[in-house]
Amino acid sequence: MSLYLAVAGGGFRRYATYATATAAGVFTNTVFGLIVAYTYIALWDERPGLGGYDQAQALTFVWVSQSLLAAGALIGGGFQEELQERVRTGDIAVDLYRPADLQLWWLAADLGRAAFQLLGRGLVPLLVGAFLFPLALPTDPARWLLFAVSVLLGLVVSFAVRYLLGLAAFWLMDGSGINMMATVVTIFFSGMLLPLTVFPGGFGELVGVLPWAAMLQVPMDVLLGTHAGAGAALGALGFQVFWVLVLLGAGRLAQSAATRKVVVQGG
Repeated sequence: MSLYLAVAGGGFRRYATYATATAAGVFTNTVFGLIVAYTYIALWDERPGLGGYDQAQALTFVWVSQSLLAAGALIGGGFQEELQERVRTGDIAVDLYRPADLQLWWLAADLGRAAFQLLGRGLVPLLVGAFLFPLALPTDPARWLLFAVSVLLGLVVSFAVRYLLGLAAFWLMDGSGINMMATVVTIFFSGMLLPLTVFPGGFGELVGVLPWAAMLQVPMDVLLGTHAGAGAALGALGFQVFWVLVLLGAGRLAQSAATRKVVVQGG
């Protein structure tokens, strides 16, 4: 455990060194949040109660989503590109010789990165949004605690999906195409573009049970009280735990298959 805590700390410190990139990210998140917020205001003026949210809840969705965007690597910026490059060059062999589990190593490093992104890129946009717009942030500490647990589970789901993308390089050798496709899918199906509750009928029900919903939509609904009551909140967290177990298990199987076939491009 101490080893993985040290790896997580290293991930935090690594991203903390990029002060200029962090400042640029804060600016980008804030500007994008303003654009989306005013778009939501216009949309909810025309359709009050859209998706089961009032306007204040919709604006809260915007700004809290912006605070989670970089931490969850919802538009890229995680570890998967580095893992794919290490597979391509053969440096992954060094990782496999370490006296540490490959999946847990990358998970610890990614959680360290996510912790910094939550503080470094997430806090300021949320404060700006709370200052400029009437947000429906809860006052119940228990709700915030459930939200924190849900965010952590969402980060692990995001990691598990991206770990599978990283391992895909054992077979694809070049992961740029699959990374681009995964980013588009994540933007649409996580709720970052629009809350998933906006989608109608059977399609709305379908996107609500996919793993991407566990990354953003579920934590937001826990925060906003959509899953009110202990039973509903635990059900939402159980949904996330289910996808954590399924995806981490899939990563284990893919890792086992991949490490039996280590191929260095060009050699």
